[in-house]
Amino acid sequence: MNTFLSIFVTVISLGTIFGCLFLLIWCTKDKMGMEEGAPTGHTFDGISELNNPLPKWWSYMFVFMIIFSLIYLVLYPGLGNFKGVLGWESSNQDVRSLEESRAASAAAREEGRLVQYEREMVKADEVFGAKFRELAYEADGQTYRAIADIAQDEEATKVGQRLFLQNCAQCHGSDARGARGFPNLADADWLYGGSPDAIKATIMHGRKGAMPAWGDSLGEEGVQEVASYVLSLSGRKVDPVEAQKGQARFAMCAACHGMDGKGNTAMGAPNLTDGIWLYGGSRAAVEDSIRHGRAGVMPAWKDILGEDKVHLLASYIYSLNSN
Repeated sequence: MNTFLSIFVTVISLGTIFGCLFLLIWCTKDKMGMEEGAPTGHTFDGISELNNPLPKWWSYMFVFMIIFSLIYLVLYPGLGNFKGVLGWESSNQDVRSLEESRAASAAAREEGRLVQYEREMVKADEVFGAKFRELAYEADGQTYRAIADIAQDEEATKVGQRLFLQNCAQCHGSDARGARGFPNLADADWLYGGSPDAIKATIMHGRKGAMPAWGDSLGEEGVQEVASYVLSLSGRKVDPVEAQKGQARFAMCAACHGMDGKGNTAMGAPNLTDGIWLYGGSRAAVEDSIRHGRAGVMPAWKDILGEDKVHLLASYIYSLNSN
């Protein structure tokens, strides 16, 4: 934070604490000039206010909290840009990539700084890492269990489900049924294949959709014609003449989707004949896909979760279709 904001925060924080101290001292002094316990003359609903001091326990607690807050602000960050004498940090700040995060983590360990996030990650790996390895590996501790076998292991799939909810549900939904632009993982339709190895590879390395925009090449009329032909592949009623013209233009699409329109899992090109649409199957949505292309991106999770967790996560996803 800049110097002005740092000074502002410091003044407000210390001003509030010492203001409370002043208020406490002021309230401990008798301003009434009356004997302790004498009525003040203030009554409400039959209740009379007496000239009594603040309760001792309340005053002592107030003093304790003031002292505690001052000690805390000396030890930990809180007063503007002051880092605290312990050098404690909640996390590595200003990192914008995994590479920067790893470099910052390594630097923190070398310098002996107390970065809370790093300490909790190390502790979590010590506590839970062994369990992940136990569920993911064979008895020899070297060979991964078959994903299809893990998918039948109730305990392992529960762990995989928790990993899914923590990392994947934001896009694919808590029930894994996806949303517009995010594939449904609970059906039998897979852009890159639904085998155990294909699912794991997708999670490990991510996917990048690369359907080009054809609007400029086809023109508006050509987009409509190709859309009619594509819709006809899944049994939709369209203008037969327009669909016939679209079929002639479909050659530029066949390189990925195949001449029969049934797609290509090696390229992630969807099947256009089954009526399942990632970005919507209305005529407007299909035309929009042809006109502007699609470039969806799924991030790679290998470096974020590690292969052991990815293996269990892939097993859970595979179980959604194998049960």
